[in-house]
Formats: sequence, C-alpha cells, structure tokens
Amino acid sequence: MDREEVTEFLGQVPLLQCLPGSSIRRIAEAVEVRNYEPGDYVAREGEPVDGLYIILDGQAEVSAPTNAEEANRPDYVLNKYDYFGYGSNSSVHQVNVVALSKLTCFILPNQYGHLLQPKTIWNAEETPEHSLLEQILHLEPLEVDIFRGFTLPEAPTFRQVFGGQFIGQALAAASKTVDCLKMVHSLHAIFLVAGDNNIPIIYQVHRARDGSSFATRKVEAKQKGLVVFTLIASFQKEEVGFEHQAAIMPDVPPPEQLLNLEEIRERRLTDPRFPSQYRNLAAKKKFTPWPIEMRFCEDSASQHKPSLNYWFRARGKLSDDQALHRCVVAYASDLLYSGVSLNPHREKGLKTYSLSLDHSIWFHKPVKADEWLLYVIESPSAHGGRGFVTGRMFNRQGEVCIRLSSDSASAPVRESRDPSNYILFWNAQLIMSLTQEALIRREKPRGPNPRPKL
Repeated sequence: MDREEVTEFLGQVPLLQCLPGSSIRRIAEAVEVRNYEPGDYVAREGEPVDGLYIILDGQAEVSAPTNAEEANRPDYVLNKYDYFGYGSNSSVHQVNVVALSKLTCFILPNQYGHLLQPKTIWNAEETPEHSLLEQILHLEPLEVDIFRGFTLPEAPTFRQVFGGQFIGQALAAASKTVDCLKMVHSLHAIFLVAGDNNIPIIYQVHRARDGSSFATRKVEAKQKGLVVFTLIASFQKEEVGFEHQAAIMPDVPPPEQLLNLEEIRERRLTDPRFPSQYRNLAAKKKFTPWPIEMRFCEDSASQHKPSLNYWFRARGKLSDDQALHRCVVAYASDLLYSGVSLNPHREKGLKTYSLSLDHSIWFHKPVKADEWLLYVIESPSAHGGRGFVTGRMFNRQGEVCIRLSSDSASAPVRESRDPSNYILFWNAQLIMSLTQEALIRREKPRGPNPRPKL
C-alpha cells in the first residue's frame, strides 16, 4: 500500500476519524505492518503491549483472562478496522489476542501515542491563538458518531441558535466520520425547531453509505431529546474530471477599498449628520464583533434591492484542514442570507420575523475561509410568507479572460478582428453555489400565551 492508501484506510477506523486530518497523515507515516499465521499469539495476557494494533486484513480472537472473576466473559472476534492495545491503564495487555486466520495489522508504536490525543478535532498542536470560529466549530466526541456542541458566550447570539452554527457544527460532525481524503461536495439542511442558546446540542451521525469514491451521512441535532435540525451531506474523494465555469464574478470594489462593520459603526457614531439621540443609543448598545469580517460592496442606498454583494473572511488564522474551512464557509453562508428577500419590502417602522427553513450548498472547489471571498446573493422570489434566495461564492483566484464588449455582443467572435471589440476581465473561481428558503413575516404583537415558532 502506498501512503495515500494507508491514509485512506486509517481514515475509516472509527477510533481515528475524530482526529485532525494532519494527525491521520502523520500516523500513516509512523505505522508498521506485521503479519501473523493462524494460531499465532498477537498479544499475550500479562505481557507488555508495544502500541496500538489495527487489523488490516483477517480475523483475531480475544480470549478471556484466566483470572476467576472474568472467566465467564465470552470470547469475541476482531475484524477489519477493529483495534486493541489502546486505552489500557498499564503497559501490559489484559487479554490474549490470537490470529484465527492469516492476519495483517498496522501497529502505531507507543512513542507516537501522542498523535492519538490532539488538542482539538481540528488541530493536533497547541497554538498561541485559535480563531473564534475554530472554537465554535469544535465538537466534543462523546462516542462513535455522537458529538456535543455548544453556543460559546463570545459567539454571535440571536433569539435562537444561529442557523449557520447548526450547519457548521453538523457538517463538522459528519466530516469526523469519513476518511480525511473525502471532502463534502453537497449538503442539504432542514431547520425543524428553534434551538436554545443556553443548552448543549447533541449531534448524532448516521452512516448512510460508504463507497470507494463517495460517502453519505445524515446528522440529527438534538436538544432536550427532540430533533431540532437535520442535515444530509455527501462526500467525495478528489478526482480529475471535466471542467468549465460559466459564472462570472460581478464587477465590485476589492475588499481593501471597503469598510468593515466595526469601521461603519464607528463612523456612524461620530457622524454629525445622524441625530445625537441615535448616536447615543447606538453607543450604549452592546456590540460584539462577529467572528466573520464582512465588507459590503454597496452603500445603504441599495438596501431595497433584492440582492447583496459582500466580501467576507474568518477572523484569525484557521488550522490547515480543508474540512474545517468548508465548515467555516457553511457557517458564514447563513449570515444576512435570507434577509435579502426582505429588502424590497423594508419600510420605516416595519418589524419582521424571519427563520431559516432549509439550506443547500454545493462545493465546487477547495476553499480558504481565512482569505477574502465574495458572497453574491439574489432573491428571485418571495411568496406565501416565504422568501427564496440563491447565492454564489467566489475566491480571488482565477484567470484573465476575453469577451466581446457590449457594443459588439451581436457579432460572432470569429468574425470580429478589431481589438477594441474585446475587453479583458478577471474571472475568479466559483467555489460554491447555495439556495435557501426562509420564513419571512411581519412581526405580530405577542399575546399572553406564547405560540410555536412556526
């Protein structure tokens, strides 16, 4: 087996799937291969164990200890992906392990045991600074396929759990149950019940399918025993295929020329054109910077259009794990998304209520979430108390392309020899396509008896 094949195999061992991808790759470099004949002792009770054993091929039998207290414990068989020798409180093995057939094992020597105990599910090493988003998307593994997430005090808080948090954390849980060579290429989420910010969220992953190229996972998020959110995600091993891109990034100012939310807020607080009462109220209101830095491409005069373009990136440096970066952009994708469908209907004094209903993402190319990305949002329709929005995300990489100018658009390209008929433009990479439908309503006065969210 070559290094990639070893990495792919280890990524399918449930014990290792919660590790950062970098840890699994380092383990793939450190493991040794040992072969056994039928009847050979792989480990003996009371003798030292020299590492973590993972069965690559064949079967082994675990024999009960000879002490009287556990003599009645039944024997059991170990198969492919099963392991032993890890988690023992002492350096000696507690049971006999005997090969039932020709047996091949990967062995991670004890000196590499630290690779099994990373700092987080994303980062194997202690780093001086962690991005807040990386902390928000960190989950606590409770059992195979079961994780616990939290709403951190420093995270953006809304009246309920932020929809992007559900999407990002559920995708993180799903990502930690597939091998690290498979990356999410699509997800479809449904919001069932508003989440409570004050209690943990349990994520249960169901393994719907595992193939050589694709894997499918279903994730249920639970609070107080109720399923409040579901997500289905499909993962694919990278492969070479046909390529084209018809989507063109809009002509917008670069992020370096735009103000972020903090700078806009500061300018409004000091702008004498705003009433002093407004500025005083804004200054007193608690302001917590989002873990996503955003820079809007249009001014407030365009806020009634059913569209919105803005640059964004994660604050701080993220660990170099492509799965994490995809979870981050999934988290960010719900910020200000459904609100675009309300833009044409905004008026003075209007109070509205919105709630995400479903959310879909298609990942086209790798992404760096701590570098600038352009989010292009449009709302083609709103009806029946629901708003529909579509989105595209572009990075700043791409190529210089040529197209006909607007004056010569009707002329066939091959017939035009005048260079002035063409313009050069920068066609950035389309990395994601998105859709969402959300509940959008006028806010009703609250009565004495609270009603369901939907």
